[in-house]
Amino acid sequence: MAQARRNEKYSPNAPFPAALGVTADLTAALDAAEVVLLVVPSHAFRSMLVALVQTGVALKGLAWATKGFELETGLLPHQVVAAVMPRDFPTAVLAGPTFASEVGAGLPSAMTIASRNEDYALRLAEAISTDTFRAYTSTDIVGVEVGGATKNVFAIGAGISDGLGFGANTRIALLTRGLAEMTRLGLALGAQKDTFMGLAGMGDLVLTCTDNQSRNRRFGLALAAGMGVDEALRAIGQVVEGYYGARSVRVVAARLGVDMPIVEQIYRVIYEGLAPKKAVAALMRRPIIGEQ
Repeated sequence: MAQARRNEKYSPNAPFPAALGVTADLTAALDAAEVVLLVVPSHAFRSMLVALVQTGVALKGLAWATKGFELETGLLPHQVVAAVMPRDFPTAVLAGPTFASEVGAGLPSAMTIASRNEDYALRLAEAISTDTFRAYTSTDIVGVEVGGATKNVFAIGAGISDGLGFGANTRIALLTRGLAEMTRLGLALGAQKDTFMGLAGMGDLVLTCTDNQSRNRRFGLALAAGMGVDEALRAIGQVVEGYYGARSVRVVAARLGVDMPIVEQIYRVIYEGLAPKKAVAALMRRPIIGEQ
């Protein structure tokens, strides 16, 4: 990447800015950094934090775009940070409906930066916003992280639904009820309800469920086409966060007593080999309840 000045494998059409340096030396990368931004899969998040600590560099600020509960512990990213690192610097999470290829192409996009330190969130938002990229601020770290942790699971469901040819009615029912499940889990964890109607909730959910740039949606499409789980993962060729999320979200929901029937059926398809059509039938045959 240092020579090509771009990520030729994943973002070949997005050249690096002239001021962006590339290095494999973590300590050198941290030198004089005002903010450290981590963009790694959830299963690599803790090890990356440990590596930061081991450099001995005193961080001035930390932010991350990692999405998902930690598989082994069920912790959200900000809780992993609290467990691994000292808390004498401000922290924030970045999330929202953004495909990297479109951001790299300069297409107008918007996202959310959440921090308990409002000044820090505003400073980051001002630093990364441009004429084609806008950041909004929030203090609801839990809500923003729960949205990111769950939306990929529902995207797998949307891919399965569309792959089976169920149409627009089914897709919007899944999206709407998925949003309800996401919100219930978030509220049980202390999130603010309004967060789930914003960019990091409904916005990210709709994007990930409806566009084939989503790896999780494509994974669901592959399962609906008859591929096995391992074969579908190989076909995607990148981390499918919803594959891990289906397991971790299910565990957290069970621990809190939160009803998430769509997550449950997606888990059964992925990990128990349930036929996708049977999963849909199980959802449609659930007892009639009030919409909530």
